[in-house]
Amino acid sequence: MRLRSLLFVPGDRPERFPKAAASGADALILDLEDSVAAESKAAARNAVAAWLSAAPPVPSFVRINPLDSEHVGADLRAVAEAAPAGLVLPKAEGAGSVARLLERAGANCPPILPIATETPAAIFALGSYAAQADRLVGLTWGAEDLPAAIGAATSREEDGRYTAPYEMVRALTLFGAHAAGVAAIETVFPNIADAEGLAAYVARGRRDGFTGMMAIHPSQIETINRGFSPTEAEIAHARAIISLFAANPGVGALKLEGKMVDRPHLKQAEALLARAGAL
Repeated sequence: MRLRSLLFVPGDRPERFPKAAASGADALILDLEDSVAAESKAAARNAVAAWLSAAPPVPSFVRINPLDSEHVGADLRAVAEAAPAGLVLPKAEGAGSVARLLERAGANCPPILPIATETPAAIFALGSYAAQADRLVGLTWGAEDLPAAIGAATSREEDGRYTAPYEMVRALTLFGAHAAGVAAIETVFPNIADAEGLAAYVARGRRDGFTGMMAIHPSQIETINRGFSPTEAEIAHARAIISLFAANPGVGALKLEGKMVDRPHLKQAEALLARAGAL
């Protein structure tokens, strides 16, 4: 499943589901948690279940409520027969939370995408997800709930950059995902009107090793998909590296276009072609 872009849609707004599916997003996240008021959760469950049961045209995940909430049981029952593409688990605190969800959801639990940084305890469990890697579709993070949980004023500087604690959290999520061998999904960019800022944010995420990103508005999808897709030039360069090593078996370092390339470059090239669907 390709996951460059995952678009959030409130579960109690079913009239938005078709537009979201037509946005070009690789997947939808139908939300039963933060964007849905308590009095609307039952209606949201019914709308989400109906959408899933009608064979949606794009993979559709469901963000359930946290495991310790009064709503999670009803969430799981509502989608059990509808077979979502995956479950987004908020307030996750490591592999233990994944195990608890698997126990509650049963043998047919779909793949899980934990939001792995929303509580202080979660930060100390980011290295544990490898223990449940075969049940995960990726790992992502958030920069809103954690500052609220610790009484911080904000997670961002005035220019939009993350403050030092949240840069650390972002990095730990990135490495936790790669340590588990699953997709590293960047968190949302909240300023819908700032197209240049979004493009820069996407470029930074891909540069640092994220392979996709969550979105909050259909207008963000084209930029995200483009930013997390290898260019033709990058694909050509990766193929050149692979061809060079294939022609020189047993050699650890070679020269390409006047620059040294070694085995880490080969690994990067193979990964890029795999993402591009070119292998």
